[in-house]
Amino acid sequence: MLSNAVLIVVGGLPGTGKTTLSRLLAARIGAVHLRVDTIEQALVRSGLARHPVGPAGYVVGYALAEEHLRQGLTVIAESVNPVAVTRDSWRDAGTRAGVPVVEVEVICSDPAEHRHRVTSRSVDIPDLPLPDWQQVRRRDYEPWNREHITHDTAGEVPRESLNSLLHHLDRLRLLPRR
Repeated sequence: MLSNAVLIVVGGLPGTGKTTLSRLLAARIGAVHLRVDTIEQALVRSGLARHPVGPAGYVVGYALAEEHLRQGLTVIAESVNPVAVTRDSWRDAGTRAGVPVVEVEVICSDPAEHRHRVTSRSVDIPDLPLPDWQQVRRRDYEPWNREHITHDTAGEVPRESLNSLLHHLDRLRLLPRR
């Protein structure tokens, strides 16, 4: 199957800007944006799960990503993605679909800015519980153990972050010419 599809896996702690960046990127390149928070909250609303949902939201996300990729669509899979097993599973979905996979870790290196983002943001998915600053700081989050793009959003407005990420992706020759 000849396709220009790519799986772009975006992860990072809550409040780093990964949802904003993923939405902007999806709109710019015409990609499908899969957000695990949305999937998990749908499972909770269905009555099939309660928070914390566990692996179910990720497993649904992997299946949806693979389906869209097999249709030739680029997918931006966005989640905290805190452990190697979830990162490996996203990569496996892309491999099964026969597309390149790029991983992007979004960070905010300025603790004061990161805290402000976490404590001042509003919920955009009805009834989704947002973690507070202490929960974000205590969250299990394994270091990434393979090559990936690290994007620091500290001190950047969203458009600057988007342009920087597009530059990285262009250097990897993963996106069609705009």
